[in-house]
Amino acid sequence: MTEAPTPLLEPREGIPPVVADEAALAEVVAAFAAGSGPVAVDAERASGYRYGQRAYLVQLRREGAGTALIDPVGCPDLSALGEALSGVEWVLHAATQDLPCLREIGMLPTRLFDTELAGRLAGFPRVGLGAMVENVLGFVLEKGHSAVDWSTRPLPEPWLRYAALDVELLVDLRDALEKELDRQGKLEWALQEFDAIASAPPAEPRKEPWRRTSGMHKVRRRRQLAVVRELWETRDRIAQRRDVSPGKVLPDAAIVEAALAVPGNVHALAALTGFGHRTGRRQLEQWQAAVDRAKALPESELPQPGQPVTGPPPPRAWADKDPSAAARLSAARAAVTTLAEQLSMPQENLISPDTVRRLCWQPPAAVDAGSVSTALAGYGARPWQVELVTPVLVTALSGKDA
Repeated sequence: MTEAPTPLLEPREGIPPVVADEAALAEVVAAFAAGSGPVAVDAERASGYRYGQRAYLVQLRREGAGTALIDPVGCPDLSALGEALSGVEWVLHAATQDLPCLREIGMLPTRLFDTELAGRLAGFPRVGLGAMVENVLGFVLEKGHSAVDWSTRPLPEPWLRYAALDVELLVDLRDALEKELDRQGKLEWALQEFDAIASAPPAEPRKEPWRRTSGMHKVRRRRQLAVVRELWETRDRIAQRRDVSPGKVLPDAAIVEAALAVPGNVHALAALTGFGHRTGRRQLEQWQAAVDRAKALPESELPQPGQPVTGPPPPRAWADKDPSAAARLSAARAAVTTLAEQLSMPQENLISPDTVRRLCWQPPAAVDAGSVSTALAGYGARPWQVELVTPVLVTALSGKDA
């Protein structure tokens, strides 16, 4: 009979005071610079409440330094802390989620260990922090405050306790996962993945972000697309000025509703879902003005129905456009799925699905191990991925039986 996991209720040294001024920050920098071993790092954002994805609390823990909770509102520049931890391995859970907001405040690791990605590579079915801590270390984390408004000041004590506990066992989890990856012969693979994350440049700003409006698949005509764009951009300016989540200014569903109806005046707009009795006259007029701008655009300035395609077409169109490519993709997907199952990891961690699509759409002129390896590396695959998937992809691209 397995023992029940132990609830983790309090940080070992209690809840530390929130660091919100330069003097307290200087003490933390000195303490963490003098600490030893990896440093656990986490950040809390106010997604759904505030504009953007900036950090509203940063948590750290390191042997010899204890736990620190830092308020980036009071201390917006943490570059001194980032420099003090340069060369130290940072332990994060789902690193790619936190690195952009940490970068904004001057913190960027030169080395990292991602416990979520480690869990994926090791074949754990559930890789959330709570599930990993419970399955690997036998402790239960209280996760009730993950979606709260972290821009609230002062932060309530239960939230601070939750935040401190998030980094309490992160280094312990890292050590256990390192041993498990080593046991499975996957540690070198994980280290290559972590290096790729740490060395990756900042993501490029998304082109035409308005196209990600939820429900866009219903909008077909170019004039209606223009309405979506005008409403989205108007909403974004208002949200940025007020520092609130765009969805709190106007829901995506209301934007799509207005685009489909293309209302002729404020009264018609007010009758639509999302623009009801709570919307003031002045607000209705600004939304109608956005609709009117879209209606006034000449044909030449209307957005095209689809985004510019930079890679292969959607796979569903392959059978008509290039049946041979469709056959290659089907064989390649099946081969990658089988190999991923043998290695007990998600297939998207074995090799990016986009890389497989690009390779199948435009394979090398001569398909062999050398040409496929070169193509994979050119698409950003890491050496361990290239080594593992090249043989099965050569077979798939050649049309031979495995």
